[in-house]
Order: sequence, then C-alpha cells, then structure tokens
Amino acid sequence: MTATTKGLEGVVATQSSISSIVDDQLTYSGYKIDDLANNSSFEEVIYLLWNQKLPTKSELEQLKKDLAANMDLPDAVVEHLRSYDLSTVSPMAALRTAVSLLGLYDEEADVMETEANKRKAVRIQAKISSVVTAFARIRQGKEIVKPKKDLSYAENFLYMLNGKEPEDIEVEAINKALVLHADHELNASTFTARVCVATLSDIYSGITSAIGALKGPLHGGANEQVMAMLTEIGEEDNAIPYIKEKINKKEKIMGMGHRVYKNGDPRAKFLKEMSRELTELTGQSKWYNMSVEIEDYIKENKGLPANVDFYSASVYHSLGIDHDLFTPIFAVSRTSGWLAHILEQYENNRLIRPRAEYVGPATQQYVPLENR
Repeated sequence: MTATTKGLEGVVATQSSISSIVDDQLTYSGYKIDDLANNSSFEEVIYLLWNQKLPTKSELEQLKKDLAANMDLPDAVVEHLRSYDLSTVSPMAALRTAVSLLGLYDEEADVMETEANKRKAVRIQAKISSVVTAFARIRQGKEIVKPKKDLSYAENFLYMLNGKEPEDIEVEAINKALVLHADHELNASTFTARVCVATLSDIYSGITSAIGALKGPLHGGANEQVMAMLTEIGEEDNAIPYIKEKINKKEKIMGMGHRVYKNGDPRAKFLKEMSRELTELTGQSKWYNMSVEIEDYIKENKGLPANVDFYSASVYHSLGIDHDLFTPIFAVSRTSGWLAHILEQYENNRLIRPRAEYVGPATQQYVPLENR
C-alpha cells in the first residue's frame, strides 16, 4: 500500500474545472477572484460555477428570475423551524435539518436526470437563504419576511433578514462576501458532498452532508470564533497582551493562516477593506483596528497572515448580524460551489472509496466468552 498522508494534505483526489488554487491564486473556472470580487454579482458567480462560463445578459436575468421565484419555503418547513427549542438549537443544526427536510417536499428529489438536478440546484440555492433568514426572525419572535422578486440575491437576503431594504454599502458587503466564499476547490465540505453523491445519492443528501462538515469550527465556524475572540478582548489596548498569552499557552488563533495558502489568502484583502469601511460607518472602528493589530503581530511573529474568515467576522458584526449566523451565511454562499461540484461529480461519476493503512494488532486469537 502507498504511504499515507495525515488529513489527505496535498493528495489530489479528483479533476475539476470549477475552481483552482495555484501559487496562492484562487480562480473560478479560470477567472481571478480579484476580478470577480470587484466586478461581479453573486448570481453571475453562481452561473459561472455551474456552467464554467460567465452568463450573457439574458442568461443572468433568467437565473435571477428563477432564484427569486423559488425562494419561498414550504409551510411545513417553516412550521418545523418554529417547533425548535430556539434557546438551545444551533443555527447550523437547524439549517442542516431544514435542507434535508426540503428534499421531502421536492417532487424531483430522487429524479437523477441532468436537467432535473439543475432545476433542484436552483431551488436549493434559492431556498437556503430563506431558511437562514426565517430561522433568524422566528428566533427573534418576528414574522417571516417574504422575498421581493425585483431584488438581487444579496439584497433579498438582507431584506428577509432585517425586514427593510438594505443600504448600498450593506448590499456590496454581502455580495462581496458571497462571491468570495462561493467555492474553494476541494475543501472539507465540498469533498464531503462529492463523496456522498458519488454513491449516486440525491442532491439534497449531498448538500446536507456538506453542511454537516461546514458546521465544524476548523472549517466554517472560524469566523464566529474570531468575533468571539474580539469580543473577549474588548478594547484595542488588550489585543496584543491577549494574543501573547494565547501564543504562550500554545492556543490556536482563529482566522490566521491556511492549509493551502502559504503567502496569504487572496480573498482576505477584500473583506479587510469592507471591515474598515463598515466599522467606520457604524462607529465601531475598534473591531477593525484590533483586527489589524492582531494580524500584523501574528504575521510578524508567527509568519501567518489572515485568512478570509478573519475580517468577515467584523464585517458581519458591523451589519448587525448575530454571531452564530456567520457560519450559516458561509453555507448560503458555499452552496453554489457545493452544487457545482455535485453536478460535476454526477457527470463523470466513480464511487469514492479510498483505503486506510491498518495499524492495529497484527494477529489475535479468538477466545470464547466463557474463557475471557
């Protein structure tokens, strides 16, 4: 058997035309993340990931219409969300369960033809933002807000979350975050989705599995933990002493460094700038200033630059979003990438079945129960 690699680090498990990370440069189907973050809407990125080409104006308008038309949730799913013990349930657990439940109300859930899977992809992408916003409002004792057909995906998300149409800078921030988080090659949750559907399980099972993987703090939960750290620090003067103590105790600093990028996450600079703008606008500059101090110190002393999660924390906080919704927002974006990979896996499928190197006892003799 070939040599094992802990965590499959550096192992190439498949071929894909969806996204790539080469020399610390992230691209979606060959388009640099810088160009997409600066110029594209999230809907354009969805289309790009699913079709490996940018949409024409008419194709983009059709996708926008299809997404807006499919955002409403089945009544049974809403009632299920209302039935949760909202004082204890994790938003990611609620999201995972609700997405699985959506499959029960999709007549094409187990239809595996290509066109049916594309239709389901639209429905899932549309409804996942509605699940997150519905959960958030139910938890606050507020009425669910229905989407508006004439709003963009980012606008509708903020509208359904807050019950009012958002400001331009808020839309820009969420749209940018959705674009930056949309796909990231063969990350843990994407790999989980592909492993799941490689058995020819349905698309809802694939997305549910991916959400389960994203729920972990070493993957999607990092941004929430970054904000928890900043809140614990409290004030700028406490930032460096706090970080020094963490380092002395050999504790992990969330949001710093990355398994793949060696010279810095190319996505981080965009959310860093949005953090600067939003915290200044909302009179909360201390969160940005504190983050910059921490990033500079860690980079100088540990050689680890910030990753995309580090500044997304203060961006979402500045938008007034509950901290435990940070990871569900990540899921709303990454669903576009998961769906792209699921569709690609179906197109050229082979069951994913790696081997494990056995390291247990070599030979043991069975002893009857009465003699043990």
